[in-house]
Amino acid sequence: MKISIVVPAFNEEKLISSSLQGIKAAASAFHQLGWDSELIVCDNNSTDDTAELARAAGAGVVFEPINQIGRARNRGASVAAGDWLIFVDADSIPSAELFAAVARAIQSGKCLAGGSTVKLERGYVIGNLITSGWNILSRITKWAPGSFMFCERTAFEKIGGFSKELFVTEELDLFQRLKKLAKELGRQIVIVHQHPLLTSARKMHLYSPWDHLCLLGKTLVRTAKTVRSREECFMWYDGRR
Repeated sequence: MKISIVVPAFNEEKLISSSLQGIKAAASAFHQLGWDSELIVCDNNSTDDTAELARAAGAGVVFEPINQIGRARNRGASVAAGDWLIFVDADSIPSAELFAAVARAIQSGKCLAGGSTVKLERGYVIGNLITSGWNILSRITKWAPGSFMFCERTAFEKIGGFSKELFVTEELDLFQRLKKLAKELGRQIVIVHQHPLLTSARKMHLYSPWDHLCLLGKTLVRTAKTVRSREECFMWYDGRR
């Protein structure tokens, strides 16, 4: 068994080294089972030292010129050699316990894809409330968070990977298609929850409450247009870190 861990990264020089260090440490959970793993970073047209720092950390680095996270994940997956793919955001750190839970899901033979619950690195009250609400919704709907997803490689390829049209909510679109495939194959989508992914809360302090409300309002009123616009989805694409 080989696991390919794919990390999309755009201007992540502040966090990429610590994130990759954490991912490599967590991968010991796979190595203890005798499984192999590889770490791939997709530099999504960064203007800083993201790629150089990723190489220094021992990751394989590929480049995606179009600044779009779904395309970056697809590019990383295109060079992956693993039987399973794990997508981890560059501002997030999984634990060995989380990877062990993923391994158990894979070993069950029933799982086709999945994700995990998440935990913010800092104690923002509103942020924690939103995250708690998302974790409940994620477990009910079997929607994985964009920050942590895993998938059998053949299934990922069968459904065509991430949408090239969406700048946000691409993970929800992916899992809607994976859920349909899982039903057809008699398999399951698994959201592991015992060991949440630790993820950055930087959007809580980099953007004002007004920024968040405006984006939410636009998404609710003009969903199709907003999620397909890089400019509207500025929190992910303006390079502020």
